[in-house]
This record gives sequence, structure tokens and C-alpha cells, in this order.
Amino acid sequence: QVQLVESGGGLVQAGGSLRLSCTASGSRFTRYTMGWFRQAPGKAREFLAVVRWDGRTTLYAESVKGRFTISRDGDKNTIYLQMNSLKPEDTAVYYCAKTSLLTRNTDEYNSWGQGTQVTVSS
Repeated sequence: QVQLVESGGGLVQAGGSLRLSCTASGSRFTRYTMGWFRQAPGKAREFLAVVRWDGRTTLYAESVKGRFTISRDGDKNTIYLQMNSLKPEDTAVYYCAKTSLLTRNTDEYNSWGQGTQVTVSS
């Protein structure tokens, strides 16, 4: 069973940047397609981005396209979410998870991490 640990969250001013990391345990990481999500208080978990197991294909939510970039480093068993031009509405707990499909459907993901808080002040 893979375990995922997110890090890199924090408090940032609007217009600033953060880079989140998600590190996976286990040797099968390079076979996993990995996604980033977020959940704000009182709202449903929202898909943000996914990167295919080989890193060649990515998909983004319209709400973050052009501002967020997902990437992966197989040698470090880690995926990243570079977040630029942050807005107060980006404030949420950010999660990573794995899937066997290149999909935006949250239900197709499993092995969720514990999340990392991102707060964007205005």
C-alpha cells in the first residue's frame, strides 16, 4: 500500500507563489498516475491537475490552467504542484492521490495523503 505525504503549504500573499510536494513510499511510484486536489471549508474536494505515470501528459482544471503546473520526479518518488499568481480563493487544504487513469474524476483516485494547508491573504 502506497503512502503519500504532502508538504510545502503555508501562508502567502495574493500574487505570490508556492510549490507543493507529494512524496510516495514504495517502489511502484513510477507506475502511478498522480493528481492534485484541494478542499476549502464547506466545499467539495476539487480536482486541480493530473500527470500520467510517464510524465508525458497532464490535465488541468480550468480554474488553475495557466497558473498551476504539475510535474513529477521519478528518482525522488515525488510530484510537485507549482502555484503562481495565487488568489485568496485558492485557500484550501491541498491533497495528492493516485489513480490508474488519466482522469479528472475524483472517485477514480485513492491512497490520499493527509493534506497541506495553503492560505492566501488579500
